[in-house]
Amino acid sequence: QVQLVESGGGLVQAGGSLRLSCAASGRMFSAYAMGWFRQAPGKERAFIARIRWSDGSTDYRDSVKGRFTISRDNAKNTVYLQMNGLKPEDTAVYYCAASVKGLRYDHWGQGTQVTVSS
Repeated sequence: QVQLVESGGGLVQAGGSLRLSCAASGRMFSAYAMGWFRQAPGKERAFIARIRWSDGSTDYRDSVKGRFTISRDNAKNTVYLQMNGLKPEDTAVYYCAASVKGLRYDHWGQGTQVTVSS
């Protein structure tokens, strides 16, 4: 059973920074890619960023390009989301997810709350 555990959320003022972590564990964990998503109140869950495990290539949602950076530590099976220049509209529950074969996201974390005050 694969487990994903997010941490690093919290309350921050607009313009501030947070770094989210997602630690993956479980028997024979492997993934094609890891992603970050977020869900704001009353809205659907939205894609934020993705990183391919093999080569570290990345993709981002347009609204976070230049502010957020996704990275990984293969040895620790951990993915990070560095968030700079936070805005109130970034307030949401942030989830990490693992895509085993690149077709869908198969495993999800429990989420971590990020609140940005104006």
